[in-house]
Amino acid sequence: MAFHRRVVLSLLPLLALVAIAYGDCVCEKNKRVKDCTLTNGECKCVSWGSDVTVSCGTLTSKCLLMKAEVTGLMSGRKRPSHAYVDNDGIYNPECDNSGNFIAKQCNGTSTCWCVNSAGVRRTEKSDANITCNEVVRTSWIIIETKPINTALDAHSVERAFREALVQRYLLNEKHINVTYANAYITVELKQNASEKSASDVDIADVAYYFEKDVKGDPIPLQSRWNITVQGEPLQLQDTLIYYVDEKPPEFSMKRLTAGVIAVIVVVVLAVVAGILVLVFTRRKTGKYEKAEVKEMNEMHRELKS
Repeated sequence: MAFHRRVVLSLLPLLALVAIAYGDCVCEKNKRVKDCTLTNGECKCVSWGSDVTVSCGTLTSKCLLMKAEVTGLMSGRKRPSHAYVDNDGIYNPECDNSGNFIAKQCNGTSTCWCVNSAGVRRTEKSDANITCNEVVRTSWIIIETKPINTALDAHSVERAFREALVQRYLLNEKHINVTYANAYITVELKQNASEKSASDVDIADVAYYFEKDVKGDPIPLQSRWNITVQGEPLQLQDTLIYYVDEKPPEFSMKRLTAGVIAVIVVVVLAVVAGILVLVFTRRKTGKYEKAEVKEMNEMHRELKS
């Protein structure tokens, strides 16, 4: 009993700090918030780096999450030992009052560009006079990843992955397709503007939460990515994420240089001429891997080899 009392007393300062930092409640879906209040049973908080209030019962938008992450780094919060600057992948975005990316982004400089609804650059970088007429929607996201243990039942992997996307990220199952073949898991998230209801989470936000989970930097306050298949955790490696827009990009492939972090690949689809943005994460190093600009079929050959 005395030991338990000492443990409780030792935790009181920590609990006090949590209460001061978060307010009246704790935001389970987003650890980068402040000034939380409990209203009619719902926890709402202010996202770091903005005055936008977010609901803790659903995912926070990618734009607000990126802004909060940059704000945290600028304020001197501890960086992971493997972190490095990737200005084309993580930047300080401008978000609208709903937390969505605005079309024109400048990262606090005189160099500006246009982005899609996932915040990914889709034009050449230019000066502050660049005109971005609309935020083109990212309606299709493809995630390709490889389990460390490849000797798994395909149906079990597909079911477990689908359930995790629904339960952890609150995405409606109708937007999800999962296949496991040739040692690779392929997840397709499809959601055009007409299919997304007001209560639906956005697939771009889901992909960002997943990306952070795979990199070992989960956005939810207490829980971590944890899928069990056939009695063992499903550990992932060689994860790639493609973003497909509803309209083609507005830049010249000739001006892209080798060694870019986000690889832009133009493809012609049967229904949509889209932009694919490839993001590498490797679980072992926790780093983005540099890659060269390649044709779609060349990348797929390498993935399957």
